[in-house]
Amino acid sequence: MAGPLTGIRVVELAGLAPAPFACTVLADLGAEVVRVDRAAPGADVLSFPDDPLTRGRRWIGVDVKDPEGLDLVLRLVDDADVLVEGFRPGVAERMGLGPDALLARNPRLVYGRITGWGQDGPLAPTAGHDINYIAIAGALDPIGPAGGKPVPPVNLLADFGGGGLVLAMGVLAALVERQTSGRGQVVDTSMVEGAALLTTHLHGLRGIGAWPHPRGENMLDGGAPFYDTYETADGKHVAVGAIENRFWGALLGVLGWDPATTPAHVDPANWPRLRAMLTETLKTRTRDEWAKLAEGTDACLSPVLTLEEATAHPHNVARGSFVEVGGRVQPAPAPKFSRSAAGVPTPPSQPRADTAEVLAGLGVADDDLARLRGRGVIA
Repeated sequence: MAGPLTGIRVVELAGLAPAPFACTVLADLGAEVVRVDRAAPGADVLSFPDDPLTRGRRWIGVDVKDPEGLDLVLRLVDDADVLVEGFRPGVAERMGLGPDALLARNPRLVYGRITGWGQDGPLAPTAGHDINYIAIAGALDPIGPAGGKPVPPVNLLADFGGGGLVLAMGVLAALVERQTSGRGQVVDTSMVEGAALLTTHLHGLRGIGAWPHPRGENMLDGGAPFYDTYETADGKHVAVGAIENRFWGALLGVLGWDPATTPAHVDPANWPRLRAMLTETLKTRTRDEWAKLAEGTDACLSPVLTLEEATAHPHNVARGSFVEVGGRVQPAPAPKFSRSAAGVPTPPSQPRADTAEVLAGLGVADDDLARLRGRGVIA
């Protein structure tokens, strides 16, 4: 792998979606990531074969409950720049892999940790998932139809946007700060706080009275007819985002509407009529026919693509937005760099398949590897 993080070494304590995604981002950008899993498969399914969230790193299995296994992981961390864990508060400490212990051994270590609620606070010890975290953050309530219930946006806001990406950003910020101080630190990432951060713009709109209505009745939540999705003749959908006057004018041209007789889109009193007009007009052609008509214009009309269709869209193909990794097409590393470009990620390793190679790099002799394997300390 190439990339701007070439030379940065990361130890990942295997867990679920947010922490692995952060490590995928770091690996995509060139960091050398070693994923540390349990020595043998357990009851929890932490990944699946060829999981893109395990691409671009080596994968080892070590029983950290065994003193010899814990010592191996500590030795691995001694030479690392970053450690990432996504356990509940206190779990890493009980494993002997908490930040106090590791920073005492490696003062330059950036210790990245992620939980739903944060390391402290009344909810910190309790379980939750993306939907719970965005509910508490205020990020779930605005999403959904008018008069309907809140709709979870898959698990994108807390797990990946406010979680994994914010953790990766925090790790990078700590690495930059370390260049001045020479010291590592703990990066405490809460998915609630990350999801709340994503709502900053909504808080700003609310503060100036530009977000005054309940769910589904405001400009950016489907309340405005010029910022919504519409069904087409083939049962598919297009997305319309023609907010500004010049973009609305371009949309009118695509639709074949006369600006002189079309109600003003900025007046909420006209929204019900405009929505009915858009619904009727957009049902007269297929999704791809509308997309072709809007192509090259500023109408802000786009086809709503499936995951599979997105990989073949001409713009995404031209940009290399998706790449083939191990025979499977998946999102490419992002963002792009003019000089230290990231390479194509390496395919996911088989679970724990790199144990011997990584531990041999620590200086563990072959006979010790065999002995530890026989005892079940390593995979």
